[in-house]
Amino acid sequence: MKFKIITLGCKVNTYESNVMRDLLLNNGYKEDGEADIFIINTCTVTNTSDNKSLKELRKIRRNYPNAIVVICGCMIQVKDNIENLDADIILGNKSKSKIVELIEEYKKTGEKIVCVGDIMAASFEHMQLNNFNRTRAFVKIEDGCENYCSYCIIPYARGKVRSKLKDDVLNEIKALVASNHREVVLTGIHTGHYGADLKNYSFADLLRDIIKIEGLERLRISSIEITELDNEVLDVLKKSDIIVSHLHVPLQSGSDTILKLMNRKYDKQYFIDKIKQIRQIRPDISITTDIIAGFPGETEELFNETLDTVDKIKFAKIHVFPFSLRKGTKACELPNHLDEATKKERVKRLIATSKNLEIEYMEKFIGQEVVFIPEVYRDGYLIGHTGNYLLVKFLGSPDLLHQDVQGVITEVDYPYVIMTK
Repeated sequence: MKFKIITLGCKVNTYESNVMRDLLLNNGYKEDGEADIFIINTCTVTNTSDNKSLKELRKIRRNYPNAIVVICGCMIQVKDNIENLDADIILGNKSKSKIVELIEEYKKTGEKIVCVGDIMAASFEHMQLNNFNRTRAFVKIEDGCENYCSYCIIPYARGKVRSKLKDDVLNEIKALVASNHREVVLTGIHTGHYGADLKNYSFADLLRDIIKIEGLERLRISSIEITELDNEVLDVLKKSDIIVSHLHVPLQSGSDTILKLMNRKYDKQYFIDKIKQIRQIRPDISITTDIIAGFPGETEELFNETLDTVDKIKFAKIHVFPFSLRKGTKACELPNHLDEATKKERVKRLIATSKNLEIEYMEKFIGQEVVFIPEVYRDGYLIGHTGNYLLVKFLGSPDLLHQDVQGVITEVDYPYVIMTK
């Protein structure tokens, strides 16, 4: 039988979709757009995310009435009355690794399957992924979050923090390196909180063990909270050049008033001071971030405070999101919600600020020699990223794909830097 997976949401969802894909391929199923089985891996971070997931479900039912339809993931874990959804298999955030067994069971019985357990009592579901391209491989090391930011439903969809066993992480990375993967990206719902449920083994300990793996060229952290960049983690960053010079650290707001309403665990000065500390270790490190524009109660003055904080920190890139309602969160109940036009205008201003900062960061490297790994070949050019996540464009041949390529950055052609030999 043929299958297709539709993935919505974050890198963890992408990882888990790829695990399901591997399992199906390894059990004789074939991947094809004109499928007999459709799997929708949902996101629930906003009301809009839920609507997208439900729209996909309706579209598939309409266009492929005889297909087996699986809907799974975060939306399923928190949505009411899920048994009424027009799907054949309904699966939460537990047991995605049992996708083949569940499909086989449905094929035998033809009876609807609802498999949604108590996520708060869940243990880490072991998954291992092998089928990546040779440039970059994601390894999920952690699941769950206990931060309870006021705008976020994810702690209820993903449960408490739980960590992948050290040996499982190391063995997965060793297998990826043996398959000629150049870079490994550590990912999770709350990646830097890895080890919180383990005895005497922290995220810094895991980093120390990973960087000892022979043949690993690059180690990247997909995202980490500023409060998790403690002295132990920074000590590893200081001593190992395997960990790349790029950190994605969500700020969310540069206003202390808004940070408090968001229930974030730091203030802006703590964030600024920690970034200064990091840059003392890696002066040219790329620091990227997330910011939510138009949070309830964000006045023009408070938004300008965010712009001022951004200017002080000098991020290499900002991922900007308009505040979006999510039913069931505390932010939904806050007063002084902003109109859509105001949110849109603030997003636009932040994006313009981000572009200026990106170009400013890129220009620092003109005339410098760098190494990048080409990921795609397009119109005669190799395109890929450096360790500090500069997007490089280089005139070359496709036989250099997935190989280290060294050269000098000569100019900025946004969003690229141009490299020559």
